[in-house]
Amino acid sequence: MEEEIVARREKGGFWVGLAAVLFYPLTAIGRRVYVGAEKIPRQGPALLVMNHISHLDPVVDAVFVHRQKRVPRFLGKESLTRTPVFGKIFVGAGQIPVSRGSAAAGDSLKAAHQALEEGKIVVIYPEGTITKDPAGWPKESFTGAARLALQNDVPIIPIARWGTNQIFNGYTKKFTPFPRKTITHSIGDPIDLSAYRGGNTRSASKLREVTKVMMDEVTRLLGEIRHEEPPSAKPGDPA
Repeated sequence: MEEEIVARREKGGFWVGLAAVLFYPLTAIGRRVYVGAEKIPRQGPALLVMNHISHLDPVVDAVFVHRQKRVPRFLGKESLTRTPVFGKIFVGAGQIPVSRGSAAAGDSLKAAHQALEEGKIVVIYPEGTITKDPAGWPKESFTGAARLALQNDVPIIPIARWGTNQIFNGYTKKFTPFPRKTITHSIGDPIDLSAYRGGNTRSASKLREVTKVMMDEVTRLLGEIRHEEPPSAKPGDPA
């Protein structure tokens, strides 16, 4: 049985294997809780839409997806490719650099489209960077995730994660590994966007509306993790 399970794992190659060797021990810094992990497809494409609260998120989220026997493809800042060690892993593992505000920005979405067409898991943080909300709720988001969602008929899965910010706060730079924190991932049901797929899928108003639909669901899941009511503001409204 164990051999059968291993055989079903999506192959990632040398760089993904190296990332796993480095990242798995790092994530042991927190207790992991996965709620609804069975909703991640074990094969075929999917777009995972997530909130962003800490610079630890990509490492923790990569391990989360890998534990579901899939190889994640992240859309990440182009500057990550120039960081020591991690930059080589980022590029070698087939991740997708994003150069926001430049002529190359569209190329990153093309690469993400291709990854989905090839049956890959693509992970995107629509906020583009860690939230600037002091309480950690999602804030304004970019519409790139909506573009991917409308132009690819794949499962769109909302995921909220909480706890990484309590270990490392990206704005105060405060690192607090002890006492050991719990990092929770809550995975929602695939979002039905069929009502938005007709007509002009590149319409700015439609992209903003779809962005809000997706981020509102991520925010709802985050509220469940935190046992709090999300703020009445509109966290999914695009930037």
